[in-house]
Amino acid sequence: MIVAGEVSGDQHAARLVRDLRAARSDVEVFGIGGEALRREGVRTIVDARDMAVLGFFEVLSRLVFFHRVFKQMVALFTREKPDALLLVDYPGFNLRLAAQAHARGIPVLYYVSPQVWAWHKSRIPKMARIIDLLMVIFPFEVDVFKDTGLKTVFVGHPLVESVHRTLARPSPELPWPPGARRIGLLPGSRRQEIERILPVMLAAAQQLRRRDPSTAFLVPAASADIRDVITRQLATLAPEDRAAVAVVEGQMRNVARQARAAMVCSGTATVETALMKCPMIVVYRMAAPTYWFGRLMIRVPWLGMVNLIAKRTLCPEFIQGAARPAAMAEAIEALAVDGPDRQAQLTGLDEVARDLEGADTIPTAGQLVAQALG
Repeated sequence: MIVAGEVSGDQHAARLVRDLRAARSDVEVFGIGGEALRREGVRTIVDARDMAVLGFFEVLSRLVFFHRVFKQMVALFTREKPDALLLVDYPGFNLRLAAQAHARGIPVLYYVSPQVWAWHKSRIPKMARIIDLLMVIFPFEVDVFKDTGLKTVFVGHPLVESVHRTLARPSPELPWPPGARRIGLLPGSRRQEIERILPVMLAAAQQLRRRDPSTAFLVPAASADIRDVITRQLATLAPEDRAAVAVVEGQMRNVARQARAAMVCSGTATVETALMKCPMIVVYRMAAPTYWFGRLMIRVPWLGMVNLIAKRTLCPEFIQGAARPAAMAEAIEALAVDGPDRQAQLTGLDEVARDLEGADTIPTAGQLVAQALG
Protein backbone atom coordinates (compact mmCIF):
# COMPACT_ATOMS: atom_id res chain seq x y z
CA MET A 1 0.00 0.00 0.00
CA ILE A 2 1.34 3.43 -0.98
CA VAL A 3 0.44 6.98 0.09
CA ALA A 4 1.74 9.85 -2.05
CA GLY A 5 -0.30 12.91 -1.18
CA GLU A 6 1.13 15.54 -3.54
CA VAL A 7 1.94 15.89 -7.23
CA SER A 8 5.70 15.78 -6.66
CA GLY A 9 5.35 12.77 -4.36
CA ASP A 10 3.22 11.04 -7.00
CA GLN A 11 5.99 11.51 -9.57
CA HIS A 12 8.76 10.33 -7.24
CA ALA A 13 6.67 7.34 -6.16
CA ALA A 14 6.06 6.35 -9.80
CA ARG A 15 9.80 6.07 -10.40
CA LEU A 16 10.12 3.97 -7.24
CA VAL A 17 7.32 1.62 -8.33
CA ARG A 18 8.95 1.27 -11.76
CA ASP A 19 12.28 0.27 -10.16
CA LEU A 20 10.48 -2.02 -7.70
CA ARG A 21 8.70 -3.89 -10.48
CA ALA A 22 11.99 -4.24 -12.36
CA ALA A 23 13.33 -6.06 -9.28
CA ARG A 24 10.24 -8.22 -8.82
CA SER A 25 7.16 -8.43 -11.01
CA ASP A 26 4.71 -9.92 -8.50
CA VAL A 27 3.96 -6.69 -6.63
CA GLU A 28 0.45 -5.22 -6.43
CA VAL A 29 0.33 -1.56 -5.37
CA PHE A 30 -2.71 0.44 -4.23
CA GLY A 31 -3.48 3.53 -2.13
CA ILE A 32 -3.26 7.31 -2.63
CA GLY A 33 -1.64 8.70 -5.77
CA GLY A 34 -2.10 10.60 -9.01
CA GLU A 35 -1.66 10.25 -12.76
CA ALA A 36 2.00 9.20 -12.58
CA LEU A 37 1.26 6.26 -10.27
CA ARG A 38 -1.79 5.24 -12.27
CA ARG A 39 0.41 5.06 -15.38
CA GLU A 40 2.48 2.52 -13.43
CA GLY A 41 -0.59 0.40 -12.80
CA VAL A 42 -1.21 1.53 -9.22
CA ARG A 43 -4.84 1.30 -8.05
CA THR A 44 -5.60 4.69 -6.48
CA ILE A 45 -8.45 5.03 -4.01
CA VAL A 46 -7.91 8.77 -3.39
CA ASP A 47 -6.37 11.19 -5.90
CA ALA A 48 -3.23 13.06 -4.84
CA ARG A 49 -4.59 16.30 -6.28
CA ASP A 50 -7.35 16.31 -3.66
CA MET A 51 -4.73 16.00 -0.91
CA ALA A 52 -2.49 18.89 -2.00
CA VAL A 53 -2.95 21.92 0.28
CA LEU A 54 -0.42 24.68 0.98
CA GLY A 55 -0.02 26.30 4.41
CA PHE A 56 -0.97 25.54 8.02
CA PHE A 57 -4.16 27.58 8.08
CA GLU A 58 -5.25 26.29 4.68
CA VAL A 59 -4.95 22.74 6.09
CA LEU A 60 -7.13 23.71 9.06
CA SER A 61 -9.95 24.69 6.70
CA ARG A 62 -10.04 21.12 5.31
CA LEU A 63 -9.59 19.10 8.50
CA VAL A 64 -12.90 17.27 8.08
CA PHE A 65 -11.83 16.02 4.64
CA PHE A 66 -8.41 14.85 5.88
CA HIS A 67 -9.93 13.12 8.90
CA ARG A 68 -12.32 11.22 6.62
CA VAL A 69 -9.50 10.12 4.27
CA PHE A 70 -7.32 9.11 7.22
CA LYS A 71 -10.02 6.81 8.61
CA GLN A 72 -10.55 5.41 5.12
CA MET A 73 -6.83 4.55 4.78
CA VAL A 74 -6.66 2.91 8.23
CA ALA A 75 -9.70 0.79 7.35
CA LEU A 76 -8.09 -0.07 4.00
CA PHE A 77 -4.81 -1.43 5.36
CA THR A 78 -6.62 -3.15 8.25
CA ARG A 79 -8.80 -4.98 5.70
CA GLU A 80 -6.19 -5.58 2.96
CA LYS A 81 -3.26 -6.42 5.30
CA PRO A 82 -0.51 -5.28 2.89
CA ASP A 83 3.00 -6.70 3.15
CA ALA A 84 4.28 -3.16 3.66
CA LEU A 85 3.06 0.42 3.83
CA LEU A 86 5.14 2.75 1.65
CA LEU A 87 4.79 6.42 2.59
CA VAL A 88 6.11 9.24 0.39
CA ASP A 89 6.83 12.62 2.05
CA TYR A 90 3.55 14.32 3.20
CA PRO A 91 4.47 14.10 6.91
CA GLY A 92 1.45 15.62 8.66
CA PHE A 93 -0.74 12.83 7.34
CA ASN A 94 1.79 10.05 6.80
CA LEU A 95 3.47 10.00 10.21
CA ARG A 96 0.09 9.52 11.88
CA LEU A 97 -0.69 6.76 9.40
CA ALA A 98 2.70 5.15 10.09
CA ALA A 99 1.86 4.91 13.80
CA GLN A 100 -1.42 3.15 13.03
CA ALA A 101 0.26 0.69 10.66
CA HIS A 102 3.09 -0.03 13.11
CA ALA A 103 0.55 -0.77 15.84
CA ARG A 104 -1.00 -3.38 13.53
CA GLY A 105 2.32 -5.03 12.73
CA ILE A 106 2.57 -3.69 9.16
CA PRO A 107 6.18 -2.81 8.15
CA VAL A 108 6.50 0.91 7.40
CA LEU A 109 8.85 2.11 4.63
CA TYR A 110 9.25 5.86 4.23
CA TYR A 111 10.59 7.59 1.10
CA VAL A 112 11.52 11.31 1.10
CA SER A 113 12.00 12.11 4.76
CA PRO A 114 9.88 14.64 6.62
CA GLN A 115 12.03 17.74 7.09
CA VAL A 116 12.30 17.24 10.84
CA TRP A 117 15.78 18.79 10.73
CA ALA A 118 14.08 22.10 9.90
CA TRP A 119 11.34 21.90 12.50
CA HIS A 120 9.76 19.36 14.81
CA LYS A 121 13.03 17.66 15.81
CA SER A 122 10.98 16.17 18.61
CA ARG A 123 9.44 13.85 16.00
CA ILE A 124 12.74 12.00 15.43
CA PRO A 125 12.47 9.52 18.36
CA LYS A 126 8.89 8.69 17.37
CA MET A 127 9.92 8.17 13.75
CA ALA A 128 12.62 5.76 14.92
CA ARG A 129 9.97 3.72 16.76
CA ILE A 130 7.35 3.46 14.02
CA ILE A 131 9.39 3.38 10.76
CA ASP A 132 11.32 0.30 9.64
CA LEU A 133 13.25 1.88 6.76
CA LEU A 134 13.81 5.54 5.87
CA MET A 135 15.03 6.36 2.35
CA VAL A 136 16.36 9.93 2.17
CA ILE A 137 17.09 12.07 -0.89
CA PHE A 138 19.53 14.57 0.65
CA PRO A 139 22.94 13.31 1.80
CA PHE A 140 23.00 15.37 5.03
CA GLU A 141 19.81 13.65 6.24
CA VAL A 142 21.65 10.41 7.07
CA ASP A 143 23.46 12.23 9.90
CA VAL A 144 20.16 13.62 11.21
CA PHE A 145 19.03 10.09 12.13
CA LYS A 146 22.42 8.77 13.19
CA ASP A 147 22.36 6.87 16.52
CA THR A 148 18.53 6.79 16.59
CA GLY A 149 18.26 3.11 15.63
CA LEU A 150 16.29 4.00 12.49
CA LYS A 151 17.78 2.40 9.38
CA THR A 152 18.40 5.39 7.08
CA VAL A 153 19.77 5.09 3.54
CA PHE A 154 20.64 7.86 1.05
CA VAL A 155 19.20 6.84 -2.33
CA GLY A 156 20.10 9.90 -4.39
CA HIS A 157 17.70 12.64 -5.41
CA PRO A 158 14.91 11.42 -7.72
CA LEU A 159 15.30 14.46 -9.97
CA VAL A 160 18.91 13.69 -10.91
CA GLU A 161 18.14 10.96 -13.44
CA SER A 162 15.17 12.73 -15.01
CA VAL A 163 17.18 15.98 -15.38
CA HIS A 164 19.96 13.99 -17.07
CA ARG A 165 17.37 12.69 -19.54
CA THR A 166 16.19 16.26 -20.19
CA LEU A 167 19.74 17.45 -20.85
CA ALA A 168 20.39 14.53 -23.20
CA ARG A 169 17.57 15.72 -25.50
CA PRO A 170 17.88 18.75 -27.83
CA SER A 171 16.66 21.97 -26.23
CA PRO A 172 13.27 22.82 -27.80
CA GLU A 173 12.28 26.15 -29.31
CA LEU A 174 10.49 28.16 -26.60
CA PRO A 175 8.38 31.32 -27.10
CA TRP A 176 10.84 33.79 -25.61
CA PRO A 177 9.95 37.41 -26.40
CA PRO A 178 12.56 39.24 -28.50
CA GLY A 179 15.54 40.25 -26.41
CA ALA A 180 19.24 39.63 -25.99
CA ARG A 181 19.07 38.68 -22.30
CA ARG A 182 16.70 35.94 -21.12
CA ILE A 183 15.50 35.67 -17.51
CA GLY A 184 13.25 32.86 -16.25
CA LEU A 185 10.40 33.58 -13.84
CA LEU A 186 9.49 30.41 -11.90
CA PRO A 187 6.76 31.36 -9.39
CA GLY A 188 5.72 27.82 -8.42
CA SER A 189 3.08 25.32 -9.49
CA ARG A 190 0.28 26.12 -7.03
CA ARG A 191 -2.29 28.85 -7.51
CA GLN A 192 -1.67 30.26 -4.01
CA GLU A 193 2.07 30.53 -4.65
CA ILE A 194 1.63 32.25 -7.99
CA GLU A 195 -0.86 34.77 -6.65
CA ARG A 196 1.59 35.82 -3.93
CA ILE A 197 4.97 35.41 -5.64
CA LEU A 198 4.51 36.29 -9.31
CA PRO A 199 3.51 39.96 -8.70
CA VAL A 200 6.80 40.75 -6.96
CA MET A 201 8.73 38.85 -9.64
CA LEU A 202 6.99 40.92 -12.32
CA ALA A 203 7.81 44.12 -10.44
CA ALA A 204 11.48 43.06 -10.34
CA ALA A 205 11.26 42.25 -14.06
CA GLN A 206 10.05 45.79 -14.76
CA GLN A 207 13.06 47.15 -12.89
CA LEU A 208 15.40 44.93 -14.90
CA ARG A 209 13.90 46.27 -18.12
CA ARG A 210 14.51 49.81 -16.94
CA ARG A 211 18.19 48.86 -16.60
CA ASP A 212 18.31 46.91 -19.88
CA PRO A 213 15.31 47.17 -22.27
CA SER A 214 16.55 44.11 -24.19
CA THR A 215 15.68 41.79 -21.26
CA ALA A 216 13.05 39.15 -22.03
CA PHE A 217 11.14 36.91 -19.59
CA LEU A 218 9.44 33.52 -19.82
CA VAL A 219 7.11 31.98 -17.21
CA PRO A 220 6.51 28.20 -17.22
CA ALA A 221 2.97 27.18 -16.21
CA ALA A 222 2.43 23.79 -14.60
CA SER A 223 -0.99 23.31 -16.25
CA ALA A 224 -3.61 25.04 -18.40
CA ASP A 225 -5.43 26.27 -15.27
CA ILE A 226 -2.22 27.73 -13.85
CA ARG A 227 -1.50 29.36 -17.21
CA ASP A 228 -4.82 31.20 -16.93
CA VAL A 229 -3.84 32.46 -13.44
CA ILE A 230 -0.52 33.73 -14.78
CA THR A 231 -2.07 35.33 -17.87
CA ARG A 232 -4.53 37.29 -15.71
CA GLN A 233 -1.64 38.74 -13.74
CA LEU A 234 0.27 39.66 -16.89
CA ALA A 235 -2.77 41.58 -18.12
CA THR A 236 -2.19 44.15 -15.37
CA LEU A 237 1.21 45.18 -16.82
CA ALA A 238 1.78 48.19 -19.03
CA PRO A 239 1.75 47.20 -22.74
CA GLU A 240 5.53 47.63 -23.19
CA ASP A 241 6.26 45.43 -20.16
CA ARG A 242 3.59 42.88 -21.10
CA ALA A 243 5.25 42.40 -24.48
CA ALA A 244 8.49 41.37 -22.76
CA VAL A 245 6.90 38.48 -20.80
CA ALA A 246 5.64 35.23 -22.33
CA VAL A 247 4.08 32.08 -20.84
CA VAL A 248 4.71 28.47 -21.84
CA GLU A 249 2.86 25.43 -20.53
CA GLY A 250 5.24 22.92 -18.93
CA GLN A 251 8.89 23.24 -19.97
CA MET A 252 10.07 24.48 -16.55
CA ARG A 253 13.43 22.76 -16.95
CA ASN A 254 13.98 24.03 -20.46
CA VAL A 255 13.14 27.58 -19.36
CA ALA A 256 15.89 27.25 -16.74
CA ARG A 257 18.16 25.61 -19.31
CA GLN A 258 17.84 28.53 -21.73
CA ALA A 259 17.73 31.40 -19.21
CA ARG A 260 20.76 33.43 -18.30
CA ALA A 261 19.43 33.51 -14.72
CA ALA A 262 16.11 32.90 -12.95
CA MET A 263 13.91 34.01 -10.08
CA VAL A 264 12.68 30.77 -8.50
CA CYS A 265 9.97 29.94 -5.96
CA SER A 266 11.47 28.16 -2.95
CA GLY A 267 10.88 24.43 -3.13
CA THR A 268 11.65 21.57 -5.48
CA ALA A 269 12.05 24.02 -8.38
CA THR A 270 15.28 25.31 -6.82
CA VAL A 271 16.75 21.79 -6.95
CA GLU A 272 15.71 21.37 -10.60
CA THR A 273 17.11 24.79 -11.49
CA ALA A 274 20.37 23.91 -9.74
CA LEU A 275 20.63 20.64 -11.69
CA MET A 276 20.01 22.63 -14.91
CA LYS A 277 23.01 24.80 -13.88
CA CYS A 278 21.02 28.05 -14.05
CA PRO A 279 22.06 30.83 -11.62
CA MET A 280 19.11 31.86 -9.47
CA ILE A 281 17.67 33.86 -6.63
CA VAL A 282 15.15 32.18 -4.28
CA VAL A 283 11.85 33.97 -3.68
CA TYR A 284 8.96 33.10 -1.39
CA ARG A 285 5.91 34.85 0.02
CA MET A 286 3.00 33.28 1.90
CA ALA A 287 -0.01 34.27 3.98
CA ALA A 288 1.17 36.40 6.91
CA PRO A 289 -0.19 34.07 9.66
CA THR A 290 1.44 31.05 7.99
CA TYR A 291 4.75 32.90 7.70
CA TRP A 292 4.85 34.01 11.33
CA PHE A 293 3.81 30.57 12.54
CA GLY A 294 6.61 29.07 10.44
CA ARG A 295 9.14 31.56 11.80
CA LEU A 296 8.39 30.30 15.29
CA MET A 297 8.91 26.66 14.28
CA ILE A 298 11.67 26.53 11.65
CA ARG A 299 15.18 26.03 12.96
CA VAL A 300 17.35 26.24 9.83
CA PRO A 301 19.25 29.29 8.55
CA TRP A 302 17.95 29.05 4.95
CA LEU A 303 14.64 28.33 3.27
CA GLY A 304 16.08 27.42 -0.13
CA MET A 305 16.92 23.72 -0.39
CA VAL A 306 19.92 24.50 -2.58
CA ASN A 307 21.42 26.61 0.21
CA LEU A 308 20.75 23.89 2.79
CA ILE A 309 22.61 21.38 0.64
CA ALA A 310 25.47 23.82 0.02
CA LYS A 311 25.51 24.79 3.73
CA ARG A 312 25.88 28.47 2.77
CA THR A 313 23.99 31.26 1.03
CA LEU A 314 24.84 30.09 -2.45
CA CYS A 315 21.65 31.57 -3.97
CA PRO A 316 20.40 34.90 -2.53
CA GLU A 317 17.09 34.49 -0.70
CA PHE A 318 14.21 37.00 -0.78
CA ILE A 319 11.60 35.80 1.68
CA GLN A 320 8.33 37.53 2.67
CA GLY A 321 9.05 41.22 3.44
CA ALA A 322 12.60 40.92 2.08
CA ALA A 323 11.15 40.13 -1.37
CA ARG A 324 11.54 43.68 -2.64
CA PRO A 325 11.67 44.26 -6.42
CA ALA A 326 14.69 46.59 -6.40
CA ALA A 327 16.83 44.21 -4.34
CA MET A 328 15.74 41.21 -6.43
CA ALA A 329 16.55 43.02 -9.67
CA GLU A 330 19.99 43.96 -8.39
CA ALA A 331 20.75 40.35 -7.40
CA ILE A 332 19.62 38.98 -10.78
CA GLU A 333 21.67 41.63 -12.56
CA ALA A 334 24.81 40.40 -10.79
CA LEU A 335 24.09 36.80 -11.84
CA ALA A 336 23.16 37.60 -15.44
CA VAL A 337 26.46 39.26 -16.34
CA ASP A 338 29.84 37.53 -16.49
CA GLY A 339 31.61 38.23 -13.23
CA PRO A 340 32.58 36.81 -9.84
CA ASP A 341 28.99 36.45 -8.52
CA ARG A 342 27.88 34.40 -11.51
CA GLN A 343 31.00 32.23 -11.56
CA ALA A 344 30.86 31.57 -7.80
CA GLN A 345 27.26 30.40 -8.04
CA LEU A 346 27.91 28.19 -11.07
CA THR A 347 30.77 26.51 -9.22
CA GLY A 348 28.53 25.99 -6.19
CA LEU A 349 25.72 24.52 -8.32
CA ASP A 350 28.18 21.95 -9.68
CA GLU A 351 28.98 20.94 -6.08
CA VAL A 352 25.29 20.64 -5.23
CA ALA A 353 24.66 18.43 -8.28
CA ARG A 354 27.51 16.08 -7.30
CA ASP A 355 26.14 15.82 -3.74
CA LEU A 356 22.65 14.97 -5.00
CA GLU A 357 23.92 12.28 -7.38
CA GLY A 358 25.86 10.39 -4.73
CA ALA A 359 28.20 7.52 -5.53
CA ASP A 360 27.55 5.12 -8.41
CA THR A 361 27.04 2.29 -5.94
CA ILE A 362 24.09 3.72 -4.00
CA PRO A 363 20.87 1.64 -4.28
CA THR A 364 17.64 3.02 -5.70
CA ALA A 365 14.59 3.34 -3.49
CA GLY A 366 12.83 0.68 -5.57
CA GLN A 367 15.67 -1.79 -5.02
CA LEU A 368 15.57 -1.18 -1.25
CA VAL A 369 11.82 -1.74 -1.14
CA ALA A 370 12.25 -5.00 -3.06
CA GLN A 371 14.86 -6.12 -0.54
CA ALA A 372 12.61 -5.13 2.36
CA LEU A 373 9.79 -7.24 0.96
CA GLY A 374 12.10 -10.27 1.02
